[in-house]
Amino acid sequence: MQDYSDHDGLGLADLIARGEVTPAELVEAAIERIERHNPTLNAVVYKAYDEARAAAKGPLPDGPFRGVPFLIKDLAMPVAGWPLTSGSRFAANIVDKEDGGLTRRYRQSGIIPLGRTNTPEYGITGTTEGALLGPCRNPWNPDHISGGSSGGSASAVAAGIVPLAHASDGLGSIRIPAACCGLVGLKVTRDRNPNLPDGFDYATGFVVDHVVTRTVRDSAAMLDATGIPEPGSPYPAPPKERPYLEEITRSPGKLKIAWSSETPSGRPIDPEVQAALERTAETLRGLGHEVIERGLGIDYRALYAARGPVSGANFAAGMARLIAQVGREPEPDELEGLTWASLKGGRKVSGADAMRSLQELRMLNRVTLRAFEDIDVYLCPVLGTPVPLVGEMDPVRMEPRDVNRRQGEVFPFTPPFNFSGQPSLSLPLEQSANGLPIGMMFTSKYADEATLFRLAAQLEKEVPWARRRPQVWG
Repeated sequence: MQDYSDHDGLGLADLIARGEVTPAELVEAAIERIERHNPTLNAVVYKAYDEARAAAKGPLPDGPFRGVPFLIKDLAMPVAGWPLTSGSRFAANIVDKEDGGLTRRYRQSGIIPLGRTNTPEYGITGTTEGALLGPCRNPWNPDHISGGSSGGSASAVAAGIVPLAHASDGLGSIRIPAACCGLVGLKVTRDRNPNLPDGFDYATGFVVDHVVTRTVRDSAAMLDATGIPEPGSPYPAPPKERPYLEEITRSPGKLKIAWSSETPSGRPIDPEVQAALERTAETLRGLGHEVIERGLGIDYRALYAARGPVSGANFAAGMARLIAQVGREPEPDELEGLTWASLKGGRKVSGADAMRSLQELRMLNRVTLRAFEDIDVYLCPVLGTPVPLVGEMDPVRMEPRDVNRRQGEVFPFTPPFNFSGQPSLSLPLEQSANGLPIGMMFTSKYADEATLFRLAAQLEKEVPWARRRPQVWG
C-alpha cells in the first residue's frame, strides 16, 4: 500500500469493498507509518497493534469505514483494556474495563482502533505538551505545535498515518489542532454525539466528541454513523433532515455570511491571519454568497467571566471522581502547575457561585444565538496568530498565568460556541508564508451542521487542500 496515505477513510473502505486490499494490509500500512513518523511527531502514545491485527481478521461490522485504521485520543474515551492517562502522571495507571458508548459506535462504523493519541494533561491547553506524554509536533514543521487538546490525533491524520481520528472539543480542542495541522475539524452541536454511560464530565455541555479528517466527506460520514440519539437521552440534539453525506452533494445556495476578526481583548490579530481572513471573505463573495463585515456584538469579557466558576467546579467534580477511583489525593509532582491551579480554584467555587455562573451563561448565550437570527454563517479565523513554536506556551515549564495569557492571544475565537452549543467548523483554506496552515472557522445556527457541510464541500472544490503535503508525510 504505497499509496495508502493518498486515500481518505471512505476511499480506503471502498478499496476493501472492491477486494483490492484487505483490512490487514491497511493495518500494516498504518503501523509502518506510526513506527516511521512517531519518533519525530510523538503523536501516538499507546500502541494496540496485536489487537488491531486480530480485529483485521474479522468479522468486521459493515459500516462506512469497514477495515479502516483509526486512533483514539487519550482523554475521556474509554476503550476496554486500554490505559486512559488523560495525559497525567496521576492517572497513568488507569485501565478501562469496558468501551464507552461512543467507542462502541466507532467500532460499529467498521474502524479498527490502533492506539491512543497524545493530549495535554486533562485537555486543558490548546497545545499538546505535557510532562507525562511529552510534546506533540506538527507534520508541516516539527518545530511548531500541533494544537490541542487533540494534537496527537491531528498530527497523525495530517501525516497520513490514519485518514481520520477521534478528537474532542471543550474550548476549541478539535478546531485548534485542525487549524494547526491543515485538517477538517468540526465541533458538532451539543449532545449530537452521545457518550454514555460515562457522561459525567459532559454535564456543562461545553465538551463534544467527533473526529479530525483530511476530507469533508469523512467527517460527514462519521457523524452519520455516530450522531444518533440514544434511547432515554435527556438532551438529544434536534434531528437532521437527511444524512450529512447527502448534504455535501447539495448546493448551499446563496448564504448570508458575516465575518469579523474581533477579539475578546480588542487587540488586532496578526496581519498575515487578517489578510487570509479577508481573502476567504472574497472567495465566498466570488461563490455568490452575501458577505458582510460584522462582529457578533457580544460581551466577551462577561461571557468568559461567567464561564469561569462553572468550568472550575466541573473540573473539580471530575477530579473528585478520579481521586475516588485512584484511592488517594494526587502528590505535588503528579499534576502540572496549570492543573493544580485549576483544581484549587475549582474547589473554592461554592454551589451558589456555580449556579449563578450557569444562570449568567444561559442569558449571555442567548445574545450569541441572536447574532445568527439574520445570518446563516459567521466566519472568523481559528487562531489569532500563525502556528506557534513548541515551548511558547509550555504548561510544564511556564507559570499558569503566563500560559493563559499566551493562550488568550493565540486562541481568542473558539470558546463562545462551546458555551452556546453551536456547530463550528475549521477548514484549512489558507497557508502562511512559512508554509504552515491557517484555519478559517465557520459557525452556523444551533444544530445546523447541514449548512456547514454544504458550504465546506463547496469550498473544498474551490480550494482543494487535500493535495497539499506536509514535511512529514506518508
